Amino acid sequence: MNSENRFDVAIIGGGILGTSIAYFLCSSAAQSSNNILLIEQEVDISFHASARNTGKVHAPFLYDPVRKKLIAKAAFLGFNMLKEYCSLKSLSFKQDGVLEVATYDKGLDRLHQYLEWGYTNGLQKNEIQFLEKNEVHDFEPNVKCLGGIYCSKDGSVDYRAVTRELMEDARRFGCKLVTGSKVVSIVRRNLDHNNDDGHITIYTNNGEKFVTKYLINTAGGNAVDIAHGMGVAREYTDLHFRGEYWQAPSEYRDLTKVSIYTVPKHPEYPFLDPHWILRVDGKREVGPNAVPVFSPYAYSWSTNVKYLIPKIFESSKTGARKIFLNRQFLLLASSELKSSLSKTAMINRAREFLPQLSPSSFTQRGTAGIRSSLIDRNGEFVEDTLIIKNENTLHVLNYNSPGATGALPMAAMIVSELIEDGILLSASTSNSPTINSMKNNKKRIWDIAAISDQLRGSSGC
Repeated sequence: MNSENRFDVAIIGGGILGTSIAYFLCSSAAQSSNNILLIEQEVDISFHASARNTGKVHAPFLYDPVRKKLIAKAAFLGFNMLKEYCSLKSLSFKQDGVLEVATYDKGLDRLHQYLEWGYTNGLQKNEIQFLEKNEVHDFEPNVKCLGGIYCSKDGSVDYRAVTRELMEDARRFGCKLVTGSKVVSIVRRNLDHNNDDGHITIYTNNGEKFVTKYLINTAGGNAVDIAHGMGVAREYTDLHFRGEYWQAPSEYRDLTKVSIYTVPKHPEYPFLDPHWILRVDGKREVGPNAVPVFSPYAYSWSTNVKYLIPKIFESSKTGARKIFLNRQFLLLASSELKSSLSKTAMINRAREFLPQLSPSSFTQRGTAGIRSSLIDRNGEFVEDTLIIKNENTLHVLNYNSPGATGALPMAAMIVSELIEDGILLSASTSNSPTINSMKNNKKRIWDIAAISDQLRGSSGC
C-alpha cells in the first residue's frame, strides 16, 4: 500500500470537534512523529450541526453539574478558549450576554436552580444574577415574564468560520484532509504494535482505502452507526430532532439588547421552547423547535420519508421503542410537528415572552439543524456526552449543545489522554499547541495537559 495512505490516527467527521482534535493532534509536540488523517463525507467540513446552529457560546448555568458534568465544564473552559482563538485569528466574537426568563410559576424555581448550577460550574456572582420581574422590565422593556437570569458571560460567534480556521491550521501543521468520502466499512485487526500496516482499515464509497493505528469517531449524527459497525455501544441507539428557525424582519432588530431564552416546560425531553436569538452577524431569529425526524440529514420531508421505515425497524429492536410508547413524548412531538407546519404556531410560542412579534411579519425561514440524542436500553435519554474507548478506537457519542462551545477543551482532553496512553509519540506531554505558524509565531497559548486535568477533575473521567 502507498505509504501516503497509512496513518497513526484517523478522525472520522469534519465538524468542530473533529477539526479541533486534528488541530491539537497536529499542533502539539506529537506533530513531528505522527501522521494524522481527517475524513469528511461531505464536500466540505462544517457541513451539518457545526454550521447549522445559533452560533451561541453558551454559559454553563443551564447544565446540571452532576448529570451533565463533562459537557458543562467543557462549556465553561471553552468560552475563554474560543474568545482567545477568535482574537488571534481575527474572527468575530461578541460577548453579548443572555437573558433566561420564566413564563410560568414553576419556571421561577428552575431559574434559582440554574443560578446554583452556574456557580457550581464555575461562573462568578458578578457574571450571573437573578432579576425580579420589574428588574427584567427595566433591563429589557419588551420582554414579558415572571423573572429571569442575566448572564454576561455568554457570547456569539460564527462556528463555521471557527471550524474552517481550525482545519486550516491543522492542515498547515501537516494533517491530511479528505472530503467527499463517506466511510462505508471499517475492518479492525488484532492489535499488533509491530505491524507497520496499522490495525484498522477504512474503506470509503469512492473506493479509497486508508490504514490507521488508531481511529477517532466524531461523526456526529453518524457516530452511533459507525460505533455499531465496530461492535461498540450496541446498547445505545439515537433519535434525531430537527430544529427550525424563522428569521426576523429588520423592524425587530432593536427589540432587545440580548438573546432571550425561556425555561423549558419539559426539561426531561429534548424539546426546547423557542428562543429569541441575536446572531453574531446581526440577524435575529426565532427558534428552535425540535421535530422528530428519521435521519441526521433529514432537512427536507422527502429525505425524512426515505429513512422512515429503516429507523422504525431499528428503533423497534432497541430502547427507543419505549419512547414511542410514552404518551407525553408523543403529545410533545405532535406539538413540535405543528410548529414546523405552521409559522403562526411557532411565532405564537415566542409571543409568550415577546408579545410584539407578529407572525405575518416573518417571511423567511432560517437554517435548520439536526441534533442526534442518545437513547439507552431503558428508553431514557442520555444526558451527558459519552466517550467510549478501547485499545485502538475512541468514539464520541451524544455530542450535542453546548458541544460547539466546549469543542476546544474536549479535544484538548482527548489528545492529552492519547499522549498519556502512549498512542501518540511526544517529546513532552506538557507542551502546548502553537498557532499562526504562517507568521512563524510559535507562541504557546494552551497547555493541553492542564486543560485535560481541569476537565477530568470535574467530570470524573
